[in-house]
Amino acid sequence: MDELREHRYTVSQLTELIRKTLESEFFDITVEGEISNFRPSSTGHYYFTLKDNEAVISVVMFKNRIGRLKFKPADGQLVVVRGSLSVYAKRGSYQIICEEMEKAGEGDILAMLEERKRKFAEEGFFDTARKRPLPIFPSRVAIVTSPTGAALRDILRVLRRRNSNLNLVILPSPVQGDDAAGKLSQQIKVANMFHLGEVIILTRGGGSIEDLLPFSDERVIRAVYESKIPVISAVGHEIDTALSDLVADVRAPTPSAAAEMVSTSIEELENRVFELKNNLIRTTTDKIERIDLLLKQFTSKNLERNFRILIQPYLLRLDDSKESLISTFQQTLKDLKHKLTLLTSEIRSNSPLYILERGYAVVTDIKTRAIITSAKQTRTGEEINVRFLRDSVDAKTLRQREEKDYIEVLSLRGEDLKKNDRNIKSDGGFNKYEEF
Repeated sequence: MDELREHRYTVSQLTELIRKTLESEFFDITVEGEISNFRPSSTGHYYFTLKDNEAVISVVMFKNRIGRLKFKPADGQLVVVRGSLSVYAKRGSYQIICEEMEKAGEGDILAMLEERKRKFAEEGFFDTARKRPLPIFPSRVAIVTSPTGAALRDILRVLRRRNSNLNLVILPSPVQGDDAAGKLSQQIKVANMFHLGEVIILTRGGGSIEDLLPFSDERVIRAVYESKIPVISAVGHEIDTALSDLVADVRAPTPSAAAEMVSTSIEELENRVFELKNNLIRTTTDKIERIDLLLKQFTSKNLERNFRILIQPYLLRLDDSKESLISTFQQTLKDLKHKLTLLTSEIRSNSPLYILERGYAVVTDIKTRAIITSAKQTRTGEEINVRFLRDSVDAKTLRQREEKDYIEVLSLRGEDLKKNDRNIKSDGGFNKYEEF
């Protein structure tokens, strides 16, 4: 008893332990069984029981997963459920939380159809480039279907309402069962062989995935692919899909929709013709009015005004360009004048004549024409030339005064100066005359 007390659990603890164990070990499971006690709730969830000969288990499918179903569940259906095991602690029960559900056997069928679809896609059976448009106004339509099925009744009802003059050729064939695929493919070939219609409707009403299998049979697919006549596939309801829908030139969601595709309502044609007539009259009238307005613009007065309007922007651009060019030239000329003034001033300031204007003179040897910059470069009695700004004199040296660089003028030749008695004083290479 003491050992039992050491391992004693509360109900909650035990239930929690069971929950963790079950939910971790049975996280993603697939279970097959028969639906029993199916009861949709007011909140949109499905509650039911799966059973076999030996046991039952509760299942719940929440409404956010119900949209994936391809059938309406009902008691007695054999189904395959995929989901996870869950423990409801308050009741001490467990159940399957259903994520997906399909009819038993559908999984294998879907896998087979997917493989077949992949094969035909690789061979180019579903390429949109090879699909042909339907004739706009076919006069004869071949229908491959069961002569007693609801699909044919729907087609005939639509055609009587829309265009009762359309010729129909019914090619009877079973639409489900083992013999259906062979007969369907044969009738498609017969329609092509004898050209029984300008378009073929391959159709049947809705049904289970097993019922629609003949329309995904390889013989039917190849017959549709090889057909020289455009084919409309109208198999089942809008949610149903067969491989004939993919290989056909056009897929219709229902047999009635296929009938509407091949028939044009007489009333609609009359309305369309009337509408086209009105559109043609209106369009022609509008064009005539626009042409008339355009012609009125081409009077001599309007042409002159339009021409002025046309060239006005160019004249304005020309005036602006002219003003800009003149302004640029004036500014350039002003800049050049200023630069010339600066250069002239600089040249004048660097000219020897400018220095002579300030009272200096240039002394040169008469024989050698060499410039004398010092009394040491002369000898007594040597002839020299003294150059002023506007005239010059020839002279002879009287004697040298080295200590002060004085040269006394012995005699003068050339033009007389205002004062003959002058001394020539050397000053940095230029000679300045001073009166005694």
